[in-house]
Amino acid sequence: MKNLCIVLALAAGFACAPACAAAPLTLDAAVARALQANPALRAAGHEVAAQEGSIAQARALPNPTLEFVREGQDRANRTTTAQLGIPIELGGKRGARVDAARREQDLAVAERDALRARVRADTIAAFHDAVATSEQGRLAQELAALAGQAADAAARRVDAGKAPPLEATRARVAQANARIEALQAARELESARIRLAALWGGNSADIEVSAPATPEIPAAAPLDQLVARIVLSPTSRRAQAELAHRQSLVRVEQARRTPDVTLILGTRRETPEQQRQAVLGVSLPLPLFDRNGGALLASLRRVDKAHDELEAERVRLQAELAQAHARLAAAVQEAAMIGSDIVPGAREAFQLASRGYELGRFGLLDVLDAQRAYAQARHQHNKAVADAHRAAADIERLLGPAPQENP
Repeated sequence: MKNLCIVLALAAGFACAPACAAAPLTLDAAVARALQANPALRAAGHEVAAQEGSIAQARALPNPTLEFVREGQDRANRTTTAQLGIPIELGGKRGARVDAARREQDLAVAERDALRARVRADTIAAFHDAVATSEQGRLAQELAALAGQAADAAARRVDAGKAPPLEATRARVAQANARIEALQAARELESARIRLAALWGGNSADIEVSAPATPEIPAAAPLDQLVARIVLSPTSRRAQAELAHRQSLVRVEQARRTPDVTLILGTRRETPEQQRQAVLGVSLPLPLFDRNGGALLASLRRVDKAHDELEAERVRLQAELAQAHARLAAAVQEAAMIGSDIVPGAREAFQLASRGYELGRFGLLDVLDAQRAYAQARHQHNKAVADAHRAAADIERLLGPAPQENP
């Protein structure tokens, strides 16, 4: 009875093995891994957290100074003074400093969000590249199997005396070429998996992707709708945050033009017999030579620079968006045309040529040409689908995820 239980347990384990195998990686899971574990994105998050310390430091008041002075060596004529200097910031320096620190934090957040959008888009592009290379590998294996069937058919015809030995040689060469293409597709798939895993610092061996039975082709939204999203894109928000930060630094430099006052409080005793006298004073620097004009001018010019950079980003985004949209529209149209017309026709021609060859109605060259046309059609369709996903990822890299897709 005990042995029977062991046998049943082992059988159940073997039966569960295929079902318990790791499921193929999905796009959502890949994006989640990248957004959680991408090293550059984690570093950007640390910079955002560091800005909290900068804000706290900007709120700090200047430290007072304690001064103790003794004049004279003779105890009877010795003068002792102790005073406390309390700096008082004028001109709104502290408020401008805190506002600048907050604007710098907003800039760090915008840079993190822009990097997050790039990592998300890179992951989408790398995932679809891996899917495309996986599909290309599957196609190469299918074509290798078909080439093997053609080689067997040619060998049978040669053995039956219905074809010259040259046909069998040509068929074996075509079969060898198909196997080489399958090996090349396997290497490209491994490279694509490595690029995908690098986005979260993972191991390519843990990644398994598979192409869907029916390829999903992304839709091309109208260009005017995409252009309207430029102002809210992560790159635009980053440029806007940079402009706001530069403007806050102008207010800091303007506040520094107002000199600070130091309030002096203390006591003085000139001889041991005299009572202590209160010391009250004010220290005020005279802005005769340095009115912080150079720093203010530099900050104003950097504001102008930030304005121009914002406009340059808008122009660049609009141009690159138009190009990516054109690539997406062309790839979608090409994939639809190839999938609906060319691939079915090439498949039917190859099937007819194969049956006709076995019946002696067609030659081997007709079969190889039909096979090559069928393989090329499927390769073009796979490439068009991959190009469409790559163009869609480029659009998302420029604009960030669509509002309904925000993670």
